[in-house]
Amino acid sequence: MILSRTSQYAIQALIYIATKPSGEPVLNREIAEHLNVPPAYLAKIMQSLCKGNLLYSFRGRLGGFCLREGAEKTDLMQILVLTEGVGFTHECVLGLKICSDETACPMHFKWKPIKEKVVAMLREQTLEKLAKAVLTGKYRLADVPGALLSGHSVGELV
Repeated sequence: MILSRTSQYAIQALIYIATKPSGEPVLNREIAEHLNVPPAYLAKIMQSLCKGNLLYSFRGRLGGFCLREGAEKTDLMQILVLTEGVGFTHECVLGLKICSDETACPMHFKWKPIKEKVVAMLREQTLEKLAKAVLTGKYRLADVPGALLSGHSVGELV
């Protein structure tokens, strides 16, 4: 369950949006600049997140993207199901087409409990928790210090 670049960008963009005031649209260009992500690629990701009902998209001068649900209600598992596909947690770690308890690959029973713990951890991690961690300045989102995301100086957060 290594995450694709698309999933990484989606998670980073959603955390960035969650660091902003609720309901305030954030431009794709702004997100792409802060995350150092190609804007056209990010725009495609953002549209798929809109289709997956995680974001609202607004056109025009005051347009941009907003979280559909509150950041406290959106977890990493929801995002990854959209970006990686519904079967990403069910796929065989060795890439076999058929792998289950009945037709197990050599890694199946060792990987299964690890995978279950990872899925549980992804469900526990909400955008709200991750945004708060970034805003404290303790964690970074891409190459952007958390203090810059919130518009505060580092001294104001300490």
